[in-house]
Amino acid sequence: MKEIKQEKPKVFFKTFGCRTNLYDTQIMRENLGEFEHTLEEECAQVVVINSCTVTNGADSGVRSYVRKARDMGKSVVFAGCGVKTQGRALFDKGLVDGVLGHSHKESIAQALDKLAQGEKFFYEDSLEHLDSTIVSEFVGKSRAFIKIQEGCDFACSYCIIPSVRGKSRSLPLEQIVRQVQVLVDSGVQEVVLTGTNVGSYGRDSNGSLSKLLRALFALDGLKRVRIGSLEPSQIDEEFCELLAHPKLERHLHIALQHSHNAMLKLMNRANRFESDYELLHKIAALGYAIGTDYIVGHPGESEEIWEQAFSNVRTLPLTHIHPFVYSVRSGTASASMSDRVNGALAKERLHSLNTHIQEANRAFRQKRMAQDKPLQVLIEKQLGDVYVGLDEHFNKIFIESKQDLGQWVEIAEYEIKEHNYAKI
Repeated sequence: MKEIKQEKPKVFFKTFGCRTNLYDTQIMRENLGEFEHTLEEECAQVVVINSCTVTNGADSGVRSYVRKARDMGKSVVFAGCGVKTQGRALFDKGLVDGVLGHSHKESIAQALDKLAQGEKFFYEDSLEHLDSTIVSEFVGKSRAFIKIQEGCDFACSYCIIPSVRGKSRSLPLEQIVRQVQVLVDSGVQEVVLTGTNVGSYGRDSNGSLSKLLRALFALDGLKRVRIGSLEPSQIDEEFCELLAHPKLERHLHIALQHSHNAMLKLMNRANRFESDYELLHKIAALGYAIGTDYIVGHPGESEEIWEQAFSNVRTLPLTHIHPFVYSVRSGTASASMSDRVNGALAKERLHSLNTHIQEANRAFRQKRMAQDKPLQVLIEKQLGDVYVGLDEHFNKIFIESKQDLGQWVEIAEYEIKEHNYAKI
């Protein structure tokens, strides 16, 4: 009698948080073995939640989805940064069937086998592991996110991440180059280097981000490299020498977090406004767009401090911003600080910041247009006859066309509105 092979459960991934988590999800997907990945939540028997724990609010959002998945009758596997902060509580309450720490991502098939046999599991993170998996494709993205390092050696007062990701450790340069080459061979032409603290790459292995970039620039078929985020203190002369390279995207995201020294000291940051000012103007002079992260409403941000900080911001050549209203993260130094800022006031400050950067971005695009140089656009998606892409300055552009534009297009004529617009 012919043996009937039992079908493996279908697996759906729900990813919260940052680009590093997106890459970690790809690592798990690559190691599913005989289990089938599905993009349809309702078709899955197992939901793997790749969690974020950066704020108390992030924890709450993840818990809400855990309950939703449980109510849908799914088997739930809890993974990601939240394993350290709430994995045990969720497991002990019976809200999840398995807990998979970062260091066990590559063993997900064996963990799911246990689940399929009716066994629950709890695999905690060692905070020392580095993945060796080569991802064969990056599902659903025209750009591929490449994790180059794990962990962080900084101790910012508002941040829980070093305690859930561990100390900074770098993937071998040869492994990263091999990973990028595999994706280039599959058709990817732009990669985004990501990690917990990208600028620390190589400092534990006699390497550097600059050495890695040189190796990637040498790859045929790779058109553009973007760097996820850098700390100001990590940008050295060796790195600045590479800023003229044609494969490096003309946009850097430099995480300032604030623009007043009193706040930077409270946040236990390594950067200070005066050196940030000098660095950003040096980079902007080379034609770069510059983005940043910025926290408003952190404890201690008085009206006087904010007014000076906002005045300082207006002197910086920023074109993009990812601002946050400070959110308490239990277990951090900032969580115990007094002199809290009213939430409504913090939102007003956030709005002022956003408005200023929007105006600065428009001015940057107008100046760029006056140079009469075409934009190099990577197409991200198509909506009917409208293509949506990103230029080399990380600015969005909408292109109306009945042609098949492919992955890349050069745009010489366009109109500046909220975003850039073109018609071909």
